[in-house]
Amino acid sequence: MQKQLLIAAIAAGMFSLTGCQTTPAAAPAKAQLNDEAKMALAWAESDVKEAGKNGALWTGAAGALKDAKEAAAKGDSNATIKDAKQASAQAKLGLAQKKDPLMTLSN
Repeated sequence: MQKQLLIAAIAAGMFSLTGCQTTPAAAPAKAQLNDEAKMALAWAESDVKEAGKNGALWTGAAGALKDAKEAAAKGDSNATIKDAKQASAQAKLGLAQKKDPLMTLSN
């Protein structure tokens, strides 16, 4: 009788402890980009694409766009805006440079 009571008590204890398990914590929500960062990134992508299509893409513009996309993936709006603006500016400078006539030196 005592043996059965002991087994019943152990079984009841095991069942009650299984309810005490904690569930794993949910991953923190990923930070979202603000609207200004989304817009800056879209403009940068457009400007860099245009510069590339016209053979005027500076490597700095491509690198800044890559950095902007990485910052966006992390949800860092400030870094996205900074890098996207740099990418746009360099893409526009590349296009402007392409439009300027080549300088020739004459004797």
